Amino acid sequence: MTSADDVPTSRGPADDESAHEDAEGHYALRLLIVGTTPRSARAIVNIRKLCEEHLAGRYGLEVIDIAEHPEVAAREQIIAAPTLIKALPLPLRRFIGDMSQTDRILLGLGLLADEPLPPEGAGDRE
Repeated sequence: MTSADDVPTSRGPADDESAHEDAEGHYALRLLIVGTTPRSARAIVNIRKLCEEHLAGRYGLEVIDIAEHPEVAAREQIIAAPTLIKALPLPLRRFIGDMSQTDRILLGLGLLADEPLPPEGAGDRE
């Protein structure tokens, strides 16, 4: 069995429960990955970059490898990975993939004006 020290984690000021309750504007994020795959690595790099650019000093990010902690996947009802969960501020949101669709993530986090996004596959050739 692995210890919690084996889980790659990045923590910010929003990790403490009391900070969650008292800190308006702070984001509590969990990124669930599976192993050290290229897709998992891209997701980690992409979400850390996004957070530093748009949420600097206002977020807590926990990265959890569900291959080593399957109980987390069960508890969170994860069906695909990587999955980013925004627990706070409410409402809860989930994002699946390598976190490369920055505009969609920013919109879902409430950090981008509510502008219509092109539909999936827009611009694809038939």
